[in-house]
Amino acid sequence: MEPVTYQPVGIIHSPHTSLAGMPIQPPAAKSFIGTLEVQPELADGLTGIEGFTRLILIYQLHKSEGFSLTATPFLDTTTHGVFATRVPRRPNQIGLSVVKLLGRKGNVLEIGEVDILDGTPVLDIKPYVPPFDAYPQERYGWFEGKLDDIEAARSDDRFTKN
Repeated sequence: MEPVTYQPVGIIHSPHTSLAGMPIQPPAAKSFIGTLEVQPELADGLTGIEGFTRLILIYQLHKSEGFSLTATPFLDTTTHGVFATRVPRRPNQIGLSVVKLLGRKGNVLEIGEVDILDGTPVLDIKPYVPPFDAYPQERYGWFEGKLDDIEAARSDDRFTKN
């Protein structure tokens, strides 16, 4: 297949300047606030975004290098295939977070529940629409029974460059 190239639509500014100790998912990042600075020439693309409570951010895991097809994720002690996890060392270093939209000033979005590293390039922004995006009755594999302590879960160095 041909390579795919993207240009970032913006950049994340967050209190997380190091991978070590970062929250691993938005529910573990309830007290963290940051901003998403959208490229000024794309600001018109934010029209109407204020009507949403949450946004889906798709971004490049720019500090992740290499990949492994199996990994032991933060919330488990068992090895799983990379596509059955949300670990950052993936064939394509693409991340996804559902964050709270707290406000907008021009091309800057204030966001809450930020579990994203400072300086992360954002590839796309999509509105979170519960009837489209939430399926609470579905199975969720090995994650079942492992989310009770998600708020205390933090990143460590297991997925950094060897």
